[in-house]
Amino acid sequence: MSEKKASIEIDIPSKLQETNNKSSKPSFSCKEWILGVWKFAKEDINRVLYSLKMGFAVLLVSLLILCQAPYQVFGINIVWAILTVAIMFEYTVGATFGRGFNRAFGTLAAAILAIAIGELALSTGGIAEPIIIGVSIFIIGFVTSFIKLLPSFVPYESGFRIILFTYCLIIVFGYRMGSPFRTAMDRLYSIAIGGLIALTVNLFIFPIWAGEQLHKELVNNFNSVADALEECVKKYLEDDGSEHPEFSNTVMDEFPDEPAYKKCRSTLNSSAKLESLGNSAKWEPPHGRFQQFFYPWLEYVKVGAVLRYCAYEVMALHGILHSEIQAPYNLRITFQKEIQEATSDATELIRYLGKDICNMRRSLKTSLLKRVHSSTERLQRAIKVHSYLLTSANELHDNSSHTISSTSPDLSNQLVEPYNKCIEQSYNPPSQPNYGTTELQRGSYHEMMRKQSRSRLYSWPSREVEAFENEGGFSSNFIPRMQALQSTATLSLATFTSLLVEFVARLDRLVEAVENLSKVAKFKQEAL
Repeated sequence: MSEKKASIEIDIPSKLQETNNKSSKPSFSCKEWILGVWKFAKEDINRVLYSLKMGFAVLLVSLLILCQAPYQVFGINIVWAILTVAIMFEYTVGATFGRGFNRAFGTLAAAILAIAIGELALSTGGIAEPIIIGVSIFIIGFVTSFIKLLPSFVPYESGFRIILFTYCLIIVFGYRMGSPFRTAMDRLYSIAIGGLIALTVNLFIFPIWAGEQLHKELVNNFNSVADALEECVKKYLEDDGSEHPEFSNTVMDEFPDEPAYKKCRSTLNSSAKLESLGNSAKWEPPHGRFQQFFYPWLEYVKVGAVLRYCAYEVMALHGILHSEIQAPYNLRITFQKEIQEATSDATELIRYLGKDICNMRRSLKTSLLKRVHSSTERLQRAIKVHSYLLTSANELHDNSSHTISSTSPDLSNQLVEPYNKCIEQSYNPPSQPNYGTTELQRGSYHEMMRKQSRSRLYSWPSREVEAFENEGGFSSNFIPRMQALQSTATLSLATFTSLLVEFVARLDRLVEAVENLSKVAKFKQEAL
């Protein structure tokens, strides 16, 4: 009962109440929304240009109906041209060409099938004609819906939708009008007019090239990874732990003081965007700096995949930076010079690779790569020579507490001994230096997760910690893993350096990917 009284009460509802009060306030503001839209438009002026071009293309095709002269020539079937513009017109020229191909292929295939099946049904006459048409609609609907689900036909999914849509309209209208061929021809020239208007406006009025977008996006990703690595290492070496925030707070704030981290995180989520731009760029004709036919746009996607492979390591380093188990500050600055040199050389190489892609040049990177390897090897040697620093803190704690013997044959004794030690130390906890970790008794989500993990260690079968404490198991103001966490805090530095070494190892793959891109894309060779 005395242990129960010594427990610390955690006031979580107050924090939750503050959060609820904040969320209950009205968040919508017309002024803020307008400013957000304005900022969104200023970030990329192409968004405004695309919208203006879309409106202009729809206006042009609508004039064919609004004006009397063209309406008398084309008739009501010109409405199909408006539908075609709305379906085909995309953000980039390549995406418009790709959507236009799907539209043209689907329309032609549907027209041929509708004419053939319509003439066959018309020749039978009587009761058989609607039966044949109904069965054909069912078969076309089943086949197109199934084929578009196949992985190899996913890029042409819209084409199969158009086949089903156009076929049903042509065959039904042809049945009522008595001439499937005439109905198909009326739809074809209307769709051709709409497709021509969409391509002309998108291609000749402020064209937005998917290839250029892909090129810029990849270069920006290189700079984002380099900036994030530099920012993470700088903050890790400068943080002395005096202002180390609580983990839950940093997650909720999403690290507002680290802009490079957000850019690196967007790099990890750029896979779908790069693949979409690469597939769209394949349809584009030679333009701007990309005058080569069948330009290897998919090589850009491959380089982006290798770059994300490196970005994963940066995110892992960022996790060490904000972990609750931190190495002592004086230990971190011991290897400060070696860590900074390795980071500086690595970021310089990444920016150099991005600059080569941006300028479309091919240069020798052997000297830079060797320098990165040399600085990384010096870091590894420094860790090896001063490895005793990583274990001295452990020996300090091992002398003041009994460790669990890994060779003990009795497993129950291994569990009971630290448990009894926990009870004894709960009244007189040893004073130990704080290595930048947060207080382990805070009422946070992290605390609740520790309780759930401890429930499996001190009960068999597993029981909840709260129930075990109510039975007088041990005082809740003592965390059994306290000694283990502090004694292994120095290993955080070893983990950080090993991740940095792994990042450099992955740079070799990145250099190979960029070199392969420069060869296939025929970048200009830099003069020696």
